[in-house]
Amino acid sequence: MKHIYELKVISDFAAAHNLRNFRGKCEQLHGHNWKIEVVLRGRELDASGVVVDFSEVKEATRQLLAEIDHKYLNDIPYFAVHNPSSENIARFLLERLGERLDNGNRWVHSVTAWESGDACATYIVTER
Repeated sequence: MKHIYELKVISDFAAAHNLRNFRGKCEQLHGHNWKIEVVLRGRELDASGVVVDFSEVKEATRQLLAEIDHKYLNDIPYFAVHNPSSENIARFLLERLGERLDNGNRWVHSVTAWESGDACATYIVTER
């Protein structure tokens, strides 16, 4: 039997953006209070019985979100190249958090960026 542990940490940040080449009202400058869900997966528990200490995930997420919180996302180099959509925000966060948190046993599996209470985008690592 194969098993995987899954952990989730929820955070938030606020920022402004506008979508380029969108042809709709979101092409205008506006902002959101995003809710961010970070999901890690792991195969084994460490000696203390956890995949990773939640505080490590929260701290890595907090540090990364501090770089984009209350900013105009279009001014951030990554989003100057990639439109600052919820999809690309989720990808940006997953890739950057993966650099900090992934190891041989655990990895950032997905990040979901909720731009409102009823609309979100998720970026998922499909193979590991």
